[in-house]
Amino acid sequence: MAYWLLKTEPGSWSWGQQAASSTTAWDGVANAQALKNMRAMAVGDRAFFYHTGNEKQVVGLIEITRAFYPDPNDPASGLVDVKALSPLPRPVTLAAIKAEPQLAGLALVKQPRLSVLPVDDASWARICEMGGVD
Repeated sequence: MAYWLLKTEPGSWSWGQQAASSTTAWDGVANAQALKNMRAMAVGDRAFFYHTGNEKQVVGLIEITRAFYPDPNDPASGLVDVKALSPLPRPVTLAAIKAEPQLAGLALVKQPRLSVLPVDDASWARICEMGGVD
């Protein structure tokens, strides 16, 4: 299983909307590196649901339910399907992530503009711990 972080502007698609949906297509990704990351996703992978904008925080956990497939509305893009697993008991802010020395190598810190990012096992475990997830 691999781990990821998917960013969204809460005004466009929020954790509340994701949690209220069963399975949804993760769309709107245009960046080549972000699409490459999506192509690497497999069914069963887990991801952090990250609110951008004024919030800048990890707010939930999601699971990849369908691997990368072409976007029927945009041939230059693609989609993965995701479902909500659980909210984080304590959202983990970008400031808290940047303040944690163990997370200094995290792609979120090094490539903050990228919307789909890989997360290594140790960073996944640490952010889960910070967020109150067992």
